[in-house]
Order: sequence, then structure tokens, then C-alpha cells
Amino acid sequence: MKLHAIDTGLFKLDGGAMFGVVPKVLWKKINPPDENNLCTWAMRCLLIDSGERTILIDTGIGEKQDERFRSHFHPHGEDSLKGSLEAAGYSQKKITDVLLTHLHFDHCGGAVDKNSSGALTPTFPNATYWSNKTHWLSAMYPNKRENASFLKENFVPLQEAEQLSFLEDGAELAPGVKVHYVYGHTNAMMLVEIEARAKTILYMADLIPSAGHVSLPYVMAYDMEPRKTLDEKAKFLEYAFQKNAILFFEHDPKIECCTLKKTAKGYRVDKTGKLNELLKI
Repeated sequence: MKLHAIDTGLFKLDGGAMFGVVPKVLWKKINPPDENNLCTWAMRCLLIDSGERTILIDTGIGEKQDERFRSHFHPHGEDSLKGSLEAAGYSQKKITDVLLTHLHFDHCGGAVDKNSSGALTPTFPNATYWSNKTHWLSAMYPNKRENASFLKENFVPLQEAEQLSFLEDGAELAPGVKVHYVYGHTNAMMLVEIEARAKTILYMADLIPSAGHVSLPYVMAYDMEPRKTLDEKAKFLEYAFQKNAILFFEHDPKIECCTLKKTAKGYRVDKTGKLNELLKI
């Protein structure tokens, strides 16, 4: 199995929103804000090449948005979804599956693109896109708090193109690639557990978006049910530690992956590095 981190660029979000009730005097040491209190975050996806299937987890924010939208989130950087895939040796047509952990715009915006005539079409013409029924309904009929995060232009065209399918909790998309539902950040977000090279990798999506969120109290204000997030973090940190797993971070601007150590204050970041570096340890 080949694994490739796919960097799709950087964007900015409010530091207070990203760190919740944690005081700024603490979180600014982790990710220093600019003069507008905005911190820079990655949009890092993962490509899994099993030999038979080529699976992309999440797609970043995409490039089809207008300038007004972009001005709110300041997408920047040299990396892009298509460019990073090409650099890894993969064309859009080669992707067989796209697993969308959830349908917030910064995770699924690249799933749909505009063609030469301006029509919205799936970015990956030969891929099956995977969500789940529970989360799909939440995205189609969002609550008022999440409404601005679920942009139908990013996912309804997948259904219209008949390229959308659903996964059950605990299902294996391919041998060694399993999903777990979690409910604190949004309804039925999917984490991905990958078994490769005698190691376990956990793609943490927005349950633990960065290394700075490993400590339990660091819960985003964006989360719909923070108490559930706390419980889910505790569960998966214990699970990861017991399996000596590698955590893969979607939003950390500097740290791609880490392992964990147990301390008197709970689980903390241990070794950090690129995924393929940590897989060799």
C-alpha cells in the first residue's frame, strides 16, 4: 500500500474559534495569529493506493469559489489539490474513490469543479464519492449554526452525476481502510483507520484537527456538541496509544503526523514528522 499526503493549500480561520474556551495567551503559542486574530491552517488530504484502488480522503476547499467567499478565508500557498496529485504521480482520472469525512466546505470543496462552460461537475470523473446517510441528511437540511459550512454546490452535483454512495459505521472501503463515525464536531463525521506496513494510521479529520488539539480541553468552538467531542477524543486517544498509532492531521500547518505518549496530564504529542517517516520507525 502506498500513502501520499496531498497538500491542497492553506487558509485562515479565527484563532478563538479554533481553540474554543482555551485562553488566547495559551493557544497563541501553538499557532500565532495575525493582526485580525486569524491563524493559518493546512488543508491536508491523504491518498491511499492499494494497487487495486486509489482512494483520496477529503479534497480541500477547491478553486471554484468567487472572490467574496475567498476573502473570508484567505486561501493561499503554492500547493493545490490537482498539483499535489500530479506531483505524486496521479491524474484526476486515476482516482477510483473519494472518501469525504464530512461535507464542510474546507473538506469537500475540491470534490466539484467548474468545467469550461461553467457547469459544476465532479472533479474526479471515474470516482465513487463516499459519505453516509446520516451526515448527508444533516448537510442537505442543516441547522442554522452549520448552514454556512454546508454549501450544496460542493456535494449535490455528486448525487446528480450518480457518483455518490454511502458507508455504514465500521465499514471497510478497502482491505485495511475502515471508517468510524463521530458526532461531536458534526453529525456522523467519519474518521479513517488505515492498516499499512504493520502500522495503524488514524486520519483524525476535525476531531483532532492539529497537534495543538491533542490535549482534551482544546476543542473547537465550531463543534456542534463539545461534550461529545471530549468523550470521542478521550476514546480515540486511548485507542491510538494502545495501538501505537500514527495520528494524521488535516489542518496542522506544520506537523503532518505524530505518535502519542502518556503523561500525568494525559496524552501528549510524542514523535512528529511526515507520514512516511513515522512509518519507518
